[in-house]
Amino acid sequence: MRTRHARHGAAVAALSLALCAPAHLPAHAAGPAGPAPRDPLGGTAAEAAGAALAAQRAAATAAAGGSGGLDFRGCPDAERLPAPVRCATLRVPLDYARPDGPQISLTVSRVPATRARGADRQGALVHNPGGPGASGMQFPLVAGLAGWERIAAAYDLVGYAPRGVGRSAPLSCQDPAARTKGPTPEPADPSPADKRQRVEAARAYAHGCARRAGAALPYYTTLNNARDLHVLRAALGEEKLTFLGSSYGTYLGAVYATLHPGRVRRMVLDSAVDPDPRRVWYRNNLDQAPGFERRWYDFRAWVARHHGTYRLGATPAAVQASYERVRDAVARTPAGGAVGTGELRAAYLQAAYYDDVWPDRAAALAAFLRGDPAELTAQAAPDPAVAAAAENATAVYTAVLCNDASWPADFATWDRDNTELARTAPFETWANAFLNLPCAYWPVRERQRPVAVGAQPERLPRTLVVAAERDGATPYPGALELQRRLGAGSSLVTETGSGSHGVVGGRNDCVDRHVERYLLTGSTPGWRVRCAPHPEPAPVSLDDRAAGARRALLPPVV
Repeated sequence: MRTRHARHGAAVAALSLALCAPAHLPAHAAGPAGPAPRDPLGGTAAEAAGAALAAQRAAATAAAGGSGGLDFRGCPDAERLPAPVRCATLRVPLDYARPDGPQISLTVSRVPATRARGADRQGALVHNPGGPGASGMQFPLVAGLAGWERIAAAYDLVGYAPRGVGRSAPLSCQDPAARTKGPTPEPADPSPADKRQRVEAARAYAHGCARRAGAALPYYTTLNNARDLHVLRAALGEEKLTFLGSSYGTYLGAVYATLHPGRVRRMVLDSAVDPDPRRVWYRNNLDQAPGFERRWYDFRAWVARHHGTYRLGATPAAVQASYERVRDAVARTPAGGAVGTGELRAAYLQAAYYDDVWPDRAAALAAFLRGDPAELTAQAAPDPAVAAAAENATAVYTAVLCNDASWPADFATWDRDNTELARTAPFETWANAFLNLPCAYWPVRERQRPVAVGAQPERLPRTLVVAAERDGATPYPGALELQRRLGAGSSLVTETGSGSHGVVGGRNDCVDRHVERYLLTGSTPGWRVRCAPHPEPAPVSLDDRAAGARRALLPPVV
């Protein structure tokens, strides 16, 4: 399930390595030596005990140090985080079954509450932006964005890079340069030969993960991410966790709440993953195909309504025909020598995630069909400057999902299920299947069992789930299932008629009022409430875009 993280609404627009196994890691083969006694909520009893011990030690250090147990200083240049953001590192066990064994370092960022003292200060708000594979290090920058003033006054805003991400024990599965060699041919209807080629590529990718990560590979899991979060909470000096999770971060938050219900203070879970263990993760990925198809239709319908601006067609079908003309053209001659059918599909998948890219994507199609490929090349060509970060994100995404659960090991199952889906949802079905196919050949002997979210013996405090009704990446039924599992104290805020992935943070005033009120007071709006959709983006003509580019050359007004 690629719950992409390059963007997260207006509020976190500031957000979003060839590596051998580190020398301090044990040399034993990947995977535990044999079955161990299991904790009924997930993982083994030894891992649960190790997580408790690591958190106790972090809390003791925090109490003794008086500064949260984390030594926050100016951020390294590599993080590109200006003052007042400060950074620290958190040591956690690689393997929680061995809390005194090899340790890894996670990077953490923080901006202190602007109301630093007094009764109105409420502690730390920790954010996970999803992926898995996304870094939350830039989250504290939202303190300077409109609409966050009251939250930033009450809370320290804390971001972090989960294990494997960025500088947090970084994971790699292939040479990052391989991602920018393009163009990548990607047939809309793969032939048997195409499928055989992708199977071999998936095997090679999985083996690359094992070769580069070595003995560390089995330890990139949601359960370990939740244990790391437990230690981070303690190191911050917080008795209970206040958490904002987006996309995959909602699943992480739900797993944490199941494992540590007594340590939850408040949780906002935005764009919810379906936590049903039967759907983690193979079926969740199948569920994305019709969701993305709906959002691809929404984009085409919007373009059709603005036919006078873009001249791409007055109906969704006509816009699809324009897109296919572009796809056929780049299949013959890649745009700018770099954008083939794979790059084109990836760029337009972003339109199924975020409606704020609709004007740019429509303008690029229009310009290409007028004979100018520059816009399309600029938007869709791989960027060598971010190749290492993109490779790292994909590696972590793959490792976590493959380690978290069992996947079908025979390609015949994948072929049957995705062939059926592609008949009605062709836009993203096969690309998503091939992205996840390394899990069929994953070289870890024992996978995790998905946590039974909601099975905790204690009742949770009030939680807030937020979802867009037409979200393709995390389809709306997942929000209903998550709320059901979180229990009677949970509330669901739905943005109706909209489908942008990531609702919280400056896009919808109705949603944000409920989120702010909950974070500041703990009050939820009721079992289920509905908010009208945020306004659709305005079309931008090619002439307007040219004028905007000229204006961008002027010095900023300060």
